[in-house]
Amino acid sequence: MIRVVLADDEPMVRAGVKTILATDPGIEVVAEAGDGREAVELALSHRPDVVLLDIRMPRLDGLAAAEELGRVAPEVAVVILTTFDEDEYVAKALGSGASGFLLKAADPRELIIGVRAASDGAAYLSPRVAQRLVEDLRGGRLQRHEGARRRVEGLSAREREVLGLVGRGLSNQEIGARLFVAEGTVKAHMTAILNRLGVANRVQAAILAHDAGLTG
Repeated sequence: MIRVVLADDEPMVRAGVKTILATDPGIEVVAEAGDGREAVELALSHRPDVVLLDIRMPRLDGLAAAEELGRVAPEVAVVILTTFDEDEYVAKALGSGASGFLLKAADPRELIIGVRAASDGAAYLSPRVAQRLVEDLRGGRLQRHEGARRRVEGLSAREREVLGLVGRGLSNQEIGARLFVAEGTVKAHMTAILNRLGVANRVQAAILAHDAGLTG
């Protein structure tokens, strides 16, 4: 029997997913959570084979919960079940160690397939997500995004905020007004940003901000 913990902040969604899983006699939902923190706690207490996580949940989102489960319960397979198929979510989910990425709008049979694959130690992506991933890899977009994201991780939270505003085309004066700091403080942040990122000028920094997804 494949034991599953199901986490979604919408009770009706949980009920629907549970109904679909119940069509397979080899799958049992042993616990339900309304947020990511509760999902982690239930996974630790029930030790299921698979945890199904929505992305946008209170207290702890699904991506953060997946990352934490990878640390505290690495033997538990994680599958993301979400409405959102943006490249950023897919990359973060796979980077956190998730074994699957499923879409709520997909064929219900994919849910069964994904849970069974994860339980068997395999990976499964909804075909629509897999196709986009292949296209992104061909175009190099996902590599650029992940490379840029790793580079900006070394910046402080304030520096990432400044870099994001640079990517949106704001001047030092406009950034200072937006963040309620002196223009000289913004210039100091920019000097540190350029040095830490190893870029030569503001234009290169702005491009990196876009690639890293800091511009909103």
